[in-house]
Amino acid sequence: MLKTYILAGAAAFALFAAGVPAGTPAGAQPRAPYTTGPHNITLPADWQQRFIRYATVDKPDRRIIRHLYVNPEAFAAARAGTPLPYGSLIVMADSRARLDAGGAPLLDQQGRLIAEPGWIAIAAQEKQPGWGEGYGPEIRNGEWEYAAFTGTGERRNVSLNGCFTCHINARAQQDFAFNFWDYVQTR
Repeated sequence: MLKTYILAGAAAFALFAAGVPAGTPAGAQPRAPYTTGPHNITLPADWQQRFIRYATVDKPDRRIIRHLYVNPEAFAAARAGTPLPYGSLIVMADSRARLDAGGAPLLDQQGRLIAEPGWIAIAAQEKQPGWGEGYGPEIRNGEWEYAAFTGTGERRNVSLNGCFTCHINARAQQDFAFNFWDYVQTR
C-alpha cells in the first residue's frame, strides 16, 4: 500500500514538474511555459465544425465578408457584464466577396455580400491566465494573445501590433473583444 502511494506521489510530481496542471486528462499535452507571442495560439483542426459562428460582418470597402466564431466552451460560459472566460478562443475568418464584371460586390436577396468559397485570411484571439505578462502597458491587452493564419490555417509570421493597438484603443473596457463581447451583452 505504501509503495502505491509513493509511486502515485512520484507520478504526480513528475507531471507537476513537466508543467501539467492538476486535473489535466491523461494523454493531454502540457502547455509550454508562457512567453509573449502568437506561438501560444493553436488553431484547432476542427474549428470550422466545432466552433459557433455568432456573427457575419460585411466589409464592402474591403470587398470581404468577416465570419466570427468562438469555441463552444466560451460561448456557454460567457456572461453579460463580466470579463470573457479564460479559454475563450475567437476566430475571425475572412472570405472574398463575389464581384460582378465591373468589379462591384454582388449582393444576395437580403442585401448582404455574397462570399466566394474558402478563406483568404484567418486571425485568432485567445485568453488564458497570465497571458499578456511581458507586454508594455501601451499594448498589453489584459490576458489576450493574437495570431494570424493563412486561409488554409498555416501560421503567418506577421506583425500583430495592429491587433493589440486596435483592441486596446477601442475595446479596453469590453475585455479587449469586439463582436463577441457585444453579442454576449445582448443574448
